[in-house]
Amino acid sequence: MNTTRRSILKASALSAAGTLASPYFFHRTAQAADVIKVGVLFSQTGGLSIIEKSLADATLMAISEINATGGVLGKQIQPIVEDGASDPKTFNEKASKLVIQDKVPTVFACYTSASRKAVLPVFERRANLLFYPTYYEGFECSKNVVYTGAVPNQQLSNFIPWIIKTLGKKKFFIVGSNYIYPREMAKVCKVLIEQNGGQWVADEYLELGDSEWGSMVNKIKSSGCDVVLSNVVGDSVVAFYREFKNQGLSHAKLPICATVTSEIEIAAMGPEYAVGSFTSFPYFMAIDTDANKQFVERYRAFVKNPKAVTHHALESSYFQVFLWKQAVAKAGEAMPIPIRNAVMGQEFNAPNGHVKIEPANLHTWLTPRIAEWQADGQGKIIDTYPAPIMPLPYVAYGETEKNLFCTGKGLDTAKLKG
Repeated sequence: MNTTRRSILKASALSAAGTLASPYFFHRTAQAADVIKVGVLFSQTGGLSIIEKSLADATLMAISEINATGGVLGKQIQPIVEDGASDPKTFNEKASKLVIQDKVPTVFACYTSASRKAVLPVFERRANLLFYPTYYEGFECSKNVVYTGAVPNQQLSNFIPWIIKTLGKKKFFIVGSNYIYPREMAKVCKVLIEQNGGQWVADEYLELGDSEWGSMVNKIKSSGCDVVLSNVVGDSVVAFYREFKNQGLSHAKLPICATVTSEIEIAAMGPEYAVGSFTSFPYFMAIDTDANKQFVERYRAFVKNPKAVTHHALESSYFQVFLWKQAVAKAGEAMPIPIRNAVMGQEFNAPNGHVKIEPANLHTWLTPRIAEWQADGQGKIIDTYPAPIMPLPYVAYGETEKNLFCTGKGLDTAKLKG
């Protein structure tokens, strides 16, 4: 069956409504049907839709490809698509609808940590399962979430030392959007900056979606910093980089080094505003492998846009559906707890390379990379780890591979410091 994006979206609109059920009733219902229903919950509207529409598209593309090859357990996957509208409260309401009314056993959802925190109680109370595709700040240990984006040791533990030792920049101005992810990432940045002999001269925030960056850029100019560490998110990234250049600042002298800026924000702002700046991610569109080139071609065909770009959270949104499929096949059923147990240790050759779900903490082994943005809007990859590394969501608190804080038994709070 050759499932198109349009037919998937149409199918999602025809999903049947259900009634309030016990945590396990809807699992049996999902099993008994001739399809396996899943939720797809990202922002189709609002300021974060600049990113999140592409995450929904990548999820639907993976579902389409799986359905075209026979589905899973002999059943087709039926996505039920909802709009989080760039609002945590709406995310909570839509997650509740998917879990309670639509009775889905798994939801692929969320971009921001604010939206993830908003939906988490729904999944934990109902013994349901969330697949979360975004790089995030760590500091979370849930048995009801599979985390497929980078955590700080896969994005900052390589980046901060590289900035100091390779770029020779030691005075950091940390800037971000005012919510959980940027503030928590700043804590990790400060630890790593100090450990590597640098210093941070400021830690400043504007509200998520803010487009007035004139005053902030003036602060940067007068701060005495020699590098900007950006945790700015969403369409604010576009406004920030444009104001940065409009005020005469040059990435050659004062580079922005970002944890969020990806191909999609570069395309939205215009590449000329980002040339010479840097980002750390496990995935870039410029990865020079046949597997990635084919992935990009398939994605462009799926969204019917020959100029569409791919990026880290999009790529994670794609490959996590295949990890889910493998787990369902192994479990022999689509109930959340068996899927969670079966996904532990699952491996997949993703566009970014080999990935694996760490059994101890349900996070993903990924390969850290650093790229410099070019005039064509692509990141030139200038630093790559030789192999995927273990995810350590509590690295800022001293977590190591031999001393895990988050395990199958839960979070060992006695190990937390500060």
